[in-house]
Amino acid sequence: MFKIGFIKLGNVASSLVADLALDEIAERTDVEVRSLSFGAKMTVKEAEMSAELKGWGPQLVVIVGPNAATPGPTAARALYRDVPTIVISDGPSKKEAREALEAEGFGYIILPFDPLIGAKREFLDPAEMALFNSDALKVLSICGSVRLVQEELDGAMASIISGAPRLPTILSSPEGCTDRMAFRNPYARAKAIGALHMAQTVAGIDAAACFRLKELDRIALTAAAGHEVMRAAARLADEARELEKSTDSVSRRPHARSGAILAKTGLLDKPEPV
Repeated sequence: MFKIGFIKLGNVASSLVADLALDEIAERTDVEVRSLSFGAKMTVKEAEMSAELKGWGPQLVVIVGPNAATPGPTAARALYRDVPTIVISDGPSKKEAREALEAEGFGYIILPFDPLIGAKREFLDPAEMALFNSDALKVLSICGSVRLVQEELDGAMASIISGAPRLPTILSSPEGCTDRMAFRNPYARAKAIGALHMAQTVAGIDAAACFRLKELDRIALTAAAGHEVMRAAARLADEARELEKSTDSVSRRPHARSGAILAKTGLLDKPEPV
C-alpha cells in the first residue's frame, strides 16, 4: 500500500481536489492517502505543525497552496527534505525560483491559472470565497489542470515504487493543460485555452486589490472585477465541455481498483486500460 501525504497550507482551488483526484470513487486498493489541512493559514507556525505527518511514514509528500516561495511553504519543505516532495502552487513562476526548487530535490507543478482570490474584507466574505473557488475549480477541471495533477502524481508514485523516483518539474501552460483533456473539437479546445488565459489574468487583477490599492472603493471594485473575470472564464470553460458533450467526445480517465488509469470517450463506452 503506497502512502501519499498532502499538506495544505492556505488555499488555492487545486487544494480542494488534489488528494481526491487520486481515488475519485474510493475504490483503489494500492494507495493510502492522508491530508493535513490548516485552513486559510500558511505561516511558519502551521508549517512546523505539519511535521506530525512524518510519523505516518509517507513515501511521497505533496505540499499544496498559494505562493510556494513564502516562509510557510518554504519551512514545510525543509521538514521533508528526506522524503520525495512535490509542490503544487500558483507560484513561483520565475525560472530562478523554480531552478532553486529543483536544486533542492523538490518536484513542482506550477499552475499560474489557479489565481489569487480577492482577499480583502472590503469585498470578500465566505459566500464570495466559495463562489470564486467553485468557478476556479470548474476552469481547472474542464481545461485539464486537475488531470495534469492527477497524472503527474500517479506517475511519481509509480516511479518511486519502481525504485527510480521521478518528480515532475512543470510550469504549466494553457496549451499543455488542454492537451491532457484530448479535446476532439478544436473550438472546444480554443474555448478552454481562452478560459485558462482569463483565469491567469485574474491573479494580476486581484493582486492589485490585495497589495497595491489603498482606497476602499478602488479595492472593492478591482476585487469584484477580478471575480467577474473568473466567473466569465468558468462560463467559457463550461461552453467548451458542452461542445464535447454534444458530440459524445468527452475524455474520461478513471482509476481502476489497482490504480491503473483507464480511458473512455463515448458516454456508454466501457473504460479500457490506457
